Amino acid sequence: MSDFTETVQAKCLAFGDRIIKLNDYLLKEAANAKPAYKIVKGKRVYEKSVPVHMQSVAVLCNQLLRAGTSIGANNAEATNAISKTDYRAKSFIALKEARESLYWIDLLHRNNYIDDKQYNSIYADCEELVKILVTRCKKINEDLDKRDK
Repeated sequence: MSDFTETVQAKCLAFGDRIIKLNDYLLKEAANAKPAYKIVKGKRVYEKSVPVHMQSVAVLCNQLLRAGTSIGANNAEATNAISKTDYRAKSFIALKEARESLYWIDLLHRNNYIDDKQYNSIYADCEELVKILVTRCKKINEDLDKRDK
């Protein structure tokens, strides 16, 4: 495995770690925002479903968790691809997941689930991954174009 490949995978893993921690943090914050119970006839009754105030943040967190951790998984798959076509496909999927992660990060910020500092930090990390993966995908396409001529 090349130094570049190891560096990319390390960045993917570090980003995945951040996404997992952000997910845990946001869900804890949402859970603490309002009680997970209601008072019925003077008794505390715990709700069995996800409280309404947590549903949107839980959905956004789940989407970001899936996309953000998928970047590294697909990058690892590309690294161990069985063919050049497989390598290309997995690399492009990793790029798509990184771009999707940017979208979910934007939504979390626009809806005030993360503040400007959190947003700027995690968005910059994800943007860096996108740039790296765009460069790799462009190179893959250039190599394929050369081969086909």
